[in-house]
Amino acid sequence: MSKIAIYPGSFDPVTLGHISVLERASRLFDEVYLLIVHNPQKQSKFDLATRLEMAQQAVAEKGLTSSCIVQIMNQGLLATAAKRMGAEAIVKGFRNSADIDYEMPMAQVNEDLSGIQTIFLPADDAFGEISSSLVKEVFSLGGDVSKYVSESVLRKMQEERK
Repeated sequence: MSKIAIYPGSFDPVTLGHISVLERASRLFDEVYLLIVHNPQKQSKFDLATRLEMAQQAVAEKGLTSSCIVQIMNQGLLATAAKRMGAEAIVKGFRNSADIDYEMPMAQVNEDLSGIQTIFLPADDAFGEISSSLVKEVFSLGGDVSKYVSESVLRKMQEERK
């Protein structure tokens, strides 16, 4: 029986920090589902289909397609989806203590609803303070974000800007 984890997030856009967490999670689990979720509290720059395409390409560029599956989850509870998918864990990356403070209540509720544990993986040092929001802001102001996103994500961001 495969060990399955889900790695949810808005991934707007997916960054190399996200991919580094996914890569480490794929060493712990047989299958990791990167779930692109709609977060009503966030204003998304890219629609779900575009985020799906960017994430699939970034995963492929890293050579993770054999163990990582990218999907959209646009409704319902994460705990319900995790249980339905047979997940043993929910993976969350974090950059700092503020991220943990934000994620802990959700981890508790997900465990209460499904019995599924949340595993926190720290961000790679190279991306420790880089968020999708910061990448979008720097990019919108003409800055170089090539060391924070994959080549395919950068190309898609450039296409979307035109």
